[in-house]
Amino acid sequence: MSRIGKNPINIPAGVDVKLADGNFMTVKGPKGTLERQLEPGIGIEIEGAVINVTRPNDLKRFKSLHGLTRTLIDNMIVGVTSGYTKTLEIVGTGYRAAKAGKVLTLTLGYSHPVEMTDPDGVEATVEGTTKIHVTGIDKEKVGQHAANIRAKRPPEPYKGKGVKYAGEYIRRKAGKSGKK
Repeated sequence: MSRIGKNPINIPAGVDVKLADGNFMTVKGPKGTLERQLEPGIGIEIEGAVINVTRPNDLKRFKSLHGLTRTLIDNMIVGVTSGYTKTLEIVGTGYRAAKAGKVLTLTLGYSHPVEMTDPDGVEATVEGTTKIHVTGIDKEKVGQHAANIRAKRPPEPYKGKGVKYAGEYIRRKAGKSGKK
């Protein structure tokens, strides 16, 4: 039995969960609404303020989808109640970020500024010039947008310059030692 999949999901007050035919789930909460088509073979039962996820048999496919489905539902509930945030830090001389409307402008040492538009449901805010907070209710979209920003200039191992997640450890390398 999946240790994650067998755990029940508690529905907090103020959250409305609806399950339609074919495991189409809609979760409404104070921060917004999320919809997701879940695997039709997995059993989902809503009993009062608790959701239980079951699998029909022990085939490898259903074993792997059991815990995934439970986690996806839990992420939807957490998203509509408290939301998700990823923080990025910009390290490097002259590297900075600015925000104008929905457009995030990054100056990352290229010959041109890099401009990125926020996708629907995700907002990037700039704190100072070197911190970017990506927030939203969909964990997948928040993580993907943060990864797209980081991919514009990933941190390099010699001086650590680039865009990194807050708290991310950059494994450093020694530079050239010179002739001895």
